[in-house]
Amino acid sequence: MKRFLSLMVVAILAGVFTLGAYKMFLEPEAIVVHETETKPNLVPTNYTLTNSNTNASNAGIDFTVAAEKTVNAVVHVKQYGVSRTPRNLMEFFRNGGTQERRIQGAGSGVIITEDGYIVTNNHVIEGATDLEITLNNNKSYKAEVVGTAPQSDIALIKIDADEKLSYIPFGDSNSAKIGEWVLAVGNPFNLTSTVTAGIISAKSRDLNELDNKIQSFIQTDAAINPGNSGGALVNVRGELIGINTAITSQTGSYVGYAFAVPSNNAKKIIDDIIEFGGVQRGIIGIQGGTINPKVMEQYDISVSQGVFVAAVTENSGAKKAGILEGDVIKEIDGLPIRKFSDLTGYVNSKRPKDIINVKILRKKKELTLPVTLTKYEIQKYNIDDVGVEVMNPKKGYLKNFKLDHGVVISKALSSRMKRYNLEGLIISEIDGKKVKDVLDVKNIIESKYKDEDITISLVDRNGQKREFVFQ
Repeated sequence: MKRFLSLMVVAILAGVFTLGAYKMFLEPEAIVVHETETKPNLVPTNYTLTNSNTNASNAGIDFTVAAEKTVNAVVHVKQYGVSRTPRNLMEFFRNGGTQERRIQGAGSGVIITEDGYIVTNNHVIEGATDLEITLNNNKSYKAEVVGTAPQSDIALIKIDADEKLSYIPFGDSNSAKIGEWVLAVGNPFNLTSTVTAGIISAKSRDLNELDNKIQSFIQTDAAINPGNSGGALVNVRGELIGINTAITSQTGSYVGYAFAVPSNNAKKIIDDIIEFGGVQRGIIGIQGGTINPKVMEQYDISVSQGVFVAAVTENSGAKKAGILEGDVIKEIDGLPIRKFSDLTGYVNSKRPKDIINVKILRKKKELTLPVTLTKYEIQKYNIDDVGVEVMNPKKGYLKNFKLDHGVVISKALSSRMKRYNLEGLIISEIDGKKVKDVLDVKNIIESKYKDEDITISLVDRNGQKREFVFQ
C-alpha cells in the first residue's frame, strides 16, 4: 500500500513538472482581451438639449423652408457630345486613329430667373453638342448656351419653358460667415433633387496657387458628389450664396471637403455675359502675394496677414491712387484682406471703372486710398486652332484699314499659316462677333465647344474683308 502511494505521489509530481515545463517553454502565449460593455446614452424623446450646437434641429434651425424654396429651382443637366479619341490601340489602328462616338455627361444647374436663365459650371456643359434640362417636375427642355467664363468655371444657359419657373434669388456671399449652416442642392449620381446640409468651413479658399484659373471658393462640409456640379449652395433663408463646383478627394467621392464659386462672383459674371457678351474683369494693378514669415522679416512688416505689394503696374488704378511697392493691403471696402485670394475674390465681383476703398499699411501707418479699377487686358493671345498669335493694335494703326475695331496678327504659329504673309493684318470679327481687343478674342475662343468651327473675318492691307472657316 505504501509502495502504491509512493508511486502515485511520484506520478503526480512528474505530471505537475511536465505540465509546468510545457506551460513555461512550449505553450504559445495567450492573448487575453478584456471587454468592457459601454451602455449607450439614451435621451428621452421629450428631452431638449439647450447647450449643444452639433445638431441643426437642436439649435433651433429649420431647413425645411429653404429646401422647399430651392428644390424646384435646381435642374438636372444632361449634355451630349461627340468624342473623336480612340478607346484603345486596336481602334486606333483599325480606324486610322479616331472614331466618333457619342458621349453623355450629367450635372446640375440653378434657375435664376422665371423666364429660364440657368447658371451652371462650365465643365458641366463643355464640349456639348446638345443640352437637355430636366426640371424637378420631370419636364424636359432643350437648352442653349448664352455664354461661358472658363477661368471661373461658370456658364449661363437658357431654356424656353411654357410656364413661369421657380428660381433662387441671389444672396450676398460676402456676408456669409464661417460656421453658418448651408444646404447643397443638386443631382448626385443621377439622384434628382437631393438636399444635404453642412456648414461653411472656410472662405476665399485657393486650391492651387499655380493654377491660372480664378480661385476664391467657399468651402463647405455639406455632402457634394459627382453630379452636384453646377448645383446650389443656399443659406437657411433659401438664398443662393454659391455654385457647387468641386470636391477634394482621393476616391472621387465626397470625403468632407467641397467647394463653391461665391454667388457675388457668379452674379457679376452672369450680368456681364447678358449685358456685354463676355466677362468684364477689373483689376487694381498690383503684383504681390500673401504675407509670409520671409516677407515679414525681409521688409520689416509688423502684421502677419494681408497682401504684400511687390510691384505696381504703370497707368493702373493702384498707381494713380498712390499705392507703392512695399505697402500691405489690409482691407477693401471694409472687408478684411488676410490673403491674396481674399483680394481676388472681392475684386472679381467688380467691374472696370468701379471705385474701391483700399486700406493699406505703410511703415506702420494706415492709409485708405480710393482706387479706380482698370480693365484687365492681355497683350497677346494664341488662337491655336487657327495657328496665329494676335495682339492689340497700336494707337492709330486701325485707321490704315479704315476700321475702328480689331486685333493685329503678330505672328503665324503653324507651318501652314507661315506660308502666307499674315503679320500686320487685322482680324475684325470671329464667328460674326466684333472683336475690340485681345480679351474679346480670348473670351470668344474659350467659350466655344471643342472641335467647333471658327469663322475669322480678315481685313487685308487693301481694306478687303474676307472670311475663312477653320475646322
